Amino acid sequence: MTKGKKPSPQQIAEALSVVNRHAKAAPDPRHLYDLKKNAIQKLLEEHKAEKVGLHYSNHPKFSQQHSTLLIQVGDYSFHIPPSKEDMKSVQHLGHIDGSYRNPKPQLSLKRAKLVLYDYLGWEKPLRKHQRTTSTIQPFGSTRRPRLQMRDKYGRFL
Repeated sequence: MTKGKKPSPQQIAEALSVVNRHAKAAPDPRHLYDLKKNAIQKLLEEHKAEKVGLHYSNHPKFSQQHSTLLIQVGDYSFHIPPSKEDMKSVQHLGHIDGSYRNPKPQLSLKRAKLVLYDYLGWEKPLRKHQRTTSTIQPFGSTRRPRLQMRDKYGRFL
């Protein structure tokens, strides 16, 4: 996103959809779910999203039925964990309608994250393997890595 221009609610909804889809398959989805949660919370505070109702979850926790809160943002809908206040004040809609699907956005995960970072005012985090210091050796350093010789069985010599 360009600096100074805030993304529209529809662009944010598309980005949320992409992030949500990738979070479901990610090995460590915490950051993606944090992005989703914070963006939806900000949309609700700005009245750009609406709490539609509660649904029974398709994935019971500890063999106990629980509910999720359905949020509508533009043409997209999302489920998030409800607060105790939501459980008391929001209408329960019963089981999730499995026939409804969000529109498929044409947006990469990288672009979707940038849209949400821009909307939330967050800095783009460094990648885990990205170094913050230089890897250049000081001038005159002649250290080379020592070669490790192995025998025919793979043992070090």
